[in-house]
Amino acid sequence: MKQFFKSVFASMFGVLMGVLVLVIVGSFVFTGIMASSIGESEYKPKQNTVFKLVLDGAIVENSVSNPLLELLGEKESMSLSKILRSVRLAKENDNIKGIYLETANTASSTATLNAIREALEDFKESGKFIISYADSYTQGGYYVASVADSVFVNPLGRVELHGLSSVGLFYTGLADKIGVDFEIFKVGTFKGAVEPYFLKKFSDENREQISSYQASVWKNITSKILASRPIGEEQLTAFINEGKFFEEGQATVDMKLTDGVRYRSDVENLVKVKAGQDVDGKLIVANTNKMGMLKDKKKVKADKIAILYAEGQIMEQISGMGGSTQLITEKVGDELQKLAKDDEIKAVVFRVNSPGGSAYISEQIWKKVIELKEKKPVVVSMGTYAASGGYYISCGANKIVAEPTTLTGSIGVFGILPNSAGLFDKVGLTTDVVKTNPLADIGNMSRPMTDSEKAIIQASVERTYDLFISRCAEGRGMTKNEIDFIGQGRVWTGEQALERGLVDKLGGVDTAIEEAALLADLDDYSVIAYNSNKDFLTELLESKLEEIKISLIKSYLGDKYETFKLIHSATPQTGIQALMPVGIEAM
Repeated sequence: MKQFFKSVFASMFGVLMGVLVLVIVGSFVFTGIMASSIGESEYKPKQNTVFKLVLDGAIVENSVSNPLLELLGEKESMSLSKILRSVRLAKENDNIKGIYLETANTASSTATLNAIREALEDFKESGKFIISYADSYTQGGYYVASVADSVFVNPLGRVELHGLSSVGLFYTGLADKIGVDFEIFKVGTFKGAVEPYFLKKFSDENREQISSYQASVWKNITSKILASRPIGEEQLTAFINEGKFFEEGQATVDMKLTDGVRYRSDVENLVKVKAGQDVDGKLIVANTNKMGMLKDKKKVKADKIAILYAEGQIMEQISGMGGSTQLITEKVGDELQKLAKDDEIKAVVFRVNSPGGSAYISEQIWKKVIELKEKKPVVVSMGTYAASGGYYISCGANKIVAEPTTLTGSIGVFGILPNSAGLFDKVGLTTDVVKTNPLADIGNMSRPMTDSEKAIIQASVERTYDLFISRCAEGRGMTKNEIDFIGQGRVWTGEQALERGLVDKLGGVDTAIEEAALLADLDDYSVIAYNSNKDFLTELLESKLEEIKISLIKSYLGDKYETFKLIHSATPQTGIQALMPVGIEAM
C-alpha cells in the first residue's frame, strides 16, 4: 500500500509539473509571438526626435529579446551589436537630430566601451549633437561620455576616475584549513590561472604581465579622454592620484572634465532646444528598442557577410544546461559548419569574446574554423577577451582584428586535481579501493597522487601545449619556437599582440567586416548576424535557459548572490584547460 501511494503521488506530481511547464511555455510562446510581431513593425521617428542612449549595467556582445526576464524583475542585458546599429541608424536618419547620452551605472570592459565610443565619434561626423548627463559618472561611463560635445553632471555627482585594478582571490589558506591541496599541472611561466590554488599572492611573473597590460589599457583610456577634453595630462593625473574623484559637481567643472553642473530636467531642456523641440513640451526621444525597429536604408544584397558570435567560457555541453549565449560549446562548431554550406554567405566574421576554457572543445572549434576557411574567408573580430582557448579558436582564421584593449594571447594550458585526504581525515572519512589495474583510480581525490601518476598527467598537459602552439604557428605563419617565446601563458593587449604578430589589425567589428569583404573581393554585400533556423521553443529553451536560471538564483539569493558566485568560481575546472588568469575589473 505504501508503494502504491508513492507511485500515485509521483504520477500526480509529474502531471502537475507537466501542466505547469505547458502553462509557462505557452505563456512564453504567446509573449514571444507578440514580441516578434511588435519587433517586426517599422518605427518612423517624428521630426526633431532625439536618440536617448542609456548605458546601464553590463553589455553583452549580442542578445535576443527574452520576455521572461521582465516577468522575473530582471533587466535584459544590453547588446553591443544593437547599440552600434542604433548609433549608425541615428546618424543616417534625418529625423534624429542628436543623441542624449546617459551612462548611468554601466560596468563593462574597456573594449566594449571603446567600440561604443568609436561609434559615437563616427556619429559626430554627421554634424549632429551629443549631450551627456549622469547623476554620477562611473569610470567607464565617463570614458564613453567624454566624446560628447557637452558633458554635464548633477551638482552632487562625481566623475569616478580612479585607475584600473585586477583583484586576485587565492584559496590556498582556506584549503589548508580544511585539509585540501591541489595537484597543479601546467605549461607556461605566466599561466596565472592556477596560482589561486597554490599561492597566496600573485607570482612575480604574473604581477609583471598584469602591470604590463594594465598600463597599455590605461594609456588607451587616458589618451582618448585627453584628446576629447580640454585638460592636461598632469591635471588629469593629479585629479586621479589625489582622490579628487570623491569631490562633487563643481570640482569636475573646475578640472574641465565636465562642462557644467545641471539637474536632469535642465539638461533635458537644453536637449530640446538643440533638437528644435518645444521647451515646454515632453522631450521626444527614441530609445534603443525603438531604434531597433527603425528600417535600415541598406538594401539586402545577394552576397552576404555573416557575423557569428562566440561569447563566454569554452566548455563541454552539459545535458540539461541549454545552449546559453554566455557559453561557447560544440554548438559553435555546428554553426561554423552550417556557414560553410551556405552559398549566400561569401565571408564570415567570427566575433570571439572569451577568456578560454576546455582545450578539447577549443580544438574541435579550431578544426571547424579551418574547414570553413577552405571554402570562404574567415576574419576573427576580438572583443574584450580572446585569450587562451579564445585565442586557440581564433588563430586559424585568415585575419585577426582586435580592439587595442582586447586581452589576448595567454597561450598556455593547465590541469588541476584536488587532493582531499586531509579533509577526509579531519571529518573522519575513510576510503578503500579494489581495482583491476594500477591506474584504475587515477584522480582519486581521497589520496595523494603518486609520482608516476603526476608524470603521466604532466606529459598530457605538455602534449596539449605542443598542439596549441602548433596550431598558432600554422595559423600565424610563424615557427613553434617563435610562438613559444611570446606564449608561455602570457597575456597581451591587442596593441601588444599586433607588435608580436598575434593579430593583424586593430579595430572593431566594422574593421573586421571590411577585411572580410576585401578577402572575398566583395563590393556590394549585406551583413547579417547569423543564427541557425530554429523554432521559437527551441530558441527559448536553448538560448535563454541559462539567463532564466541565473535570474531565478538572483531572485532567491538576493544580496547573497555575489557570495554564491565567489564560491562557484573557486571550483577548479575539469580536464585540461586553456584559460586566462585574472583580468581587469569592469570599468
